[in-house]
Amino acid sequence: MISMVMVAVGVYARLLKHAEAAMACLAVDPAILLIVVGILTFLITFCGCVGSLRENICLLQTFSVCLTVVFLLQLAAGVLGFIFSDRARGKVSEIINGAIVHYRDDLDLQNLIDFGQKEFSCCGGVSYKDWSQNMYFNCTATNPSRERCSVPFSCCLHDANQTVVNTMCGHGMQDKGYLEASAFIYTNGCIDKLVNWIHSNLFLLGGITLGLALPQLVGIVLAQLLINQIRDQIKLQLYNQQHRADPWY
Repeated sequence: MISMVMVAVGVYARLLKHAEAAMACLAVDPAILLIVVGILTFLITFCGCVGSLRENICLLQTFSVCLTVVFLLQLAAGVLGFIFSDRARGKVSEIINGAIVHYRDDLDLQNLIDFGQKEFSCCGGVSYKDWSQNMYFNCTATNPSRERCSVPFSCCLHDANQTVVNTMCGHGMQDKGYLEASAFIYTNGCIDKLVNWIHSNLFLLGGITLGLALPQLVGIVLAQLLINQIRDQIKLQLYNQQHRADPWY
């Protein structure tokens, strides 16, 4: 039921978007990610639920194999991310740069980036000047946009006394140097902030990972136990049928 709700929310969010804007940023669209995860979760849990209710070995095997594959992929991703941290950092940088390019094309993506920059007190990928990759914030002289050389308002330093958000606070900040801009906006990029946050929250991430892995392992073990019980019942039934057919039984 949860997976069906995820799919419904993802489809609803996708349908609300402009067709051209949606096609422009498929790779970074949170709605697509929600739909895909929801469908996969539904298929896996459907196999486990129906397979256990109907005592269907085929569905239970599918459920067990899928959970095993997901668990191994998570394990491999963690190991490879630790070993090839530089490449993982480059991939994260590529994803963030792609999100910056499509910042104005997708409202969900825009809200996600703004949330991340506010939470991590950062701006852009490597620095605030990365926003020049966006066609609206591009700092070239030929850019006719009113937001030329600006950064999103989520990059601005928070003023506790300010009750109304000034959405133009990042105007012209790319023209300023790091020291001058740091008085108004966050100049550090989100990649370094994210890496530092991960390093300082390894125990929390480890606990979350363990919390996700344990139910998967329990599901795999229980599915295999149920499969073995069903097979034992089938063998017992066949044994009883054979002996009932025996005239000397």
